[in-house]
Amino acid sequence: MSTKHMFTKLLIANRGEIACRIIKTAHAMGVRTVALYSDADKEARHVAMADESFYLGGSAPADSYLKGDLIIDIAKKAGAQAIHPGYGFLSENADFARKCEAAGIAFVGPGSDAIDAMGSKSAAKSIMTAANVPLVPGYHGDDQSDAVLKAEALKIGFPMLIKAAYGGGGKGMRIVENEGEIMEAVNSARREAASSFGNDKLLMERYLRQPRHVEVQVFADTFGNAIYLSDRDCSIQRRHQKVVEEAPAPGLSDTLRAQMGAAAVAAAKAIDYVGAGTIEFLLDTDNSFYFMEMNTRLQVEHPVTEMVTGQDLVKWQLLVASGQPLPLKQDEVRIHGHSFEVRIYAEDPQNEFLPASGKLNFLREPEQSKFVRIDSGIRENDVISNFYDPMIAKLIVWDESRPRALQRLVHALESYQISGLKHNIEFLANIAEHPAFANADFSTDFIGRYGDTLIGTASSEADTALAFAALYQVLARKEAAKALAINSADPYSPWGQVSGFRLNSCSQHNITLLDDAHELQQLVMLDLGGMYQLPLHGQDWILNGELKQDLLLAEINGHKSKVPVSVQGDDFTLFLPSGSYHFKAVQTVVVEEQASSADKLKAPMNGTVVTHLVDVGSEVKAGQGLLVMEAMKMEYTIEAPFDGTVTEFYFKAGELVTDGTTLLNVEPLEPLLASDDEQIASKEA
Repeated sequence: MSTKHMFTKLLIANRGEIACRIIKTAHAMGVRTVALYSDADKEARHVAMADESFYLGGSAPADSYLKGDLIIDIAKKAGAQAIHPGYGFLSENADFARKCEAAGIAFVGPGSDAIDAMGSKSAAKSIMTAANVPLVPGYHGDDQSDAVLKAEALKIGFPMLIKAAYGGGGKGMRIVENEGEIMEAVNSARREAASSFGNDKLLMERYLRQPRHVEVQVFADTFGNAIYLSDRDCSIQRRHQKVVEEAPAPGLSDTLRAQMGAAAVAAAKAIDYVGAGTIEFLLDTDNSFYFMEMNTRLQVEHPVTEMVTGQDLVKWQLLVASGQPLPLKQDEVRIHGHSFEVRIYAEDPQNEFLPASGKLNFLREPEQSKFVRIDSGIRENDVISNFYDPMIAKLIVWDESRPRALQRLVHALESYQISGLKHNIEFLANIAEHPAFANADFSTDFIGRYGDTLIGTASSEADTALAFAALYQVLARKEAAKALAINSADPYSPWGQVSGFRLNSCSQHNITLLDDAHELQQLVMLDLGGMYQLPLHGQDWILNGELKQDLLLAEINGHKSKVPVSVQGDDFTLFLPSGSYHFKAVQTVVVEEQASSADKLKAPMNGTVVTHLVDVGSEVKAGQGLLVMEAMKMEYTIEAPFDGTVTEFYFKAGELVTDGTTLLNVEPLEPLLASDDEQIASKEA
């Protein structure tokens, strides 16, 4: 479908922050919007923002957002002339684009032939070779037999990268260091690729140990015009998934930028591309660059390009899809300032970054301005589902230079407050404040190299947080007692006071807290009459303060602070500059028995059993993989906590399991010693 007039109604075949992002631009252009929702998204933000919405089905993507035929039927029913697929789900599905074309509905993206051409990474490599775009040595052939893959791997040499030929996001990707790891990596990558993309075809290529990941935003229209807008550096990655992005890529010469931009445009023209696309390159230490892949859609990190170019890329997409030319020519593109984007996730950096699901009880975002932008589909009290990617928001900042933009990022992360579930804000702040990152001295192994420092352990402010928590507890008790007394028959009764009175000695308050590490902290606060004394780790802390709504106005050892507090029953969270600190007020001390070894055979989170790695009756060694489960698009291996015999699996492949459910039984070969009861957590396959 091609028209010179803008659509009057647009259906967004996606959810969450990207759906909200598209709706915002569509409304600014006077285009009505149609949202879609699953069972899990009935009350979602994108549904509330849209002009109208339609129910798709169950919470799982296969039952809702991947139902292409139903989505097209809904578009027809709603009178939508175009469908924007966002990213993920059906955004790079050539069959879906083809069906849109056949139905006379504009697909806001490239044509189905272009998606087909780039949908297979191996086919894309052949096209790029013909277009003289440089490639990393590797194997992209159709023969996927074990023998051929192993032989080609040996030709390529080590280290080597195996990855899914279809798809992205780090799924189906494995690094192989030696010959003995080849087939194990092949089988694991095949399984994850089939699960994530429905196709287990693999490609292999030489793995560059310290490259940078630099990508170029391209745009093309139906009139044969193609330009590049800006480059972005996406080198800060974990498990091949981007964590921090910035534009423009730091440290590139004007000549190198122009070379990469020209190569990106050549790649787009080689497949008669239309719309927004991203050419991803690996940039080696000698400034040589290699084509990695092309994403035939809008990227998650597109806001940093918008911030430095002053352009709305979704608006560009809608203009091009409606048959209009690109708004700018190449020599009219201007880059101004610097921008960063970080992805705020519900996940636990202290526990192998396991995704978190649950209710977001408290949310305070940084104030938005021309310097700070937040793209989010999540509101306070929303539930982060285990069915979708656990991203809470994208935080984007801009300023005149990289150092100034980085300072904006640090400050904005300090202002971001979340409680109710685990998150990665402190992890992101540690990256932003790392000297190597500040100096743009990084490559794709940055997180691997500095991981322990970035993830952190006990914070230097842990004692300060504990002191704040004790002060908060005393003040909260007094507030509660005061409220109770006011509503009682005798508001002045001494029995309604919380003074910690003790005969012939200082009044004291006994406080028991459970901290975020599940350790009991038993504290004694001495009431000095208007001030409090807290003995803590050999030091006396002098404290005072008051509560004002959700703020603790505190003074500790002469230093005054304003500490935001989120409260949910007996649980409360303090937000300090170094991060958030969670506590639970404990009325009765309960000593829990140490978890037994059987706990290591339980599901670490809600998910699906993928496969059994051993049979019932197998004798296994401690640390041996027993079962693979999948949760939030990632695989996890459950390992044997001790030497033993597998006697039973409680779930078959494909069955859903809930967090904490015992997955199988292993009988020990010998009685367990105390040392056998160490924590052995499931880890990513």
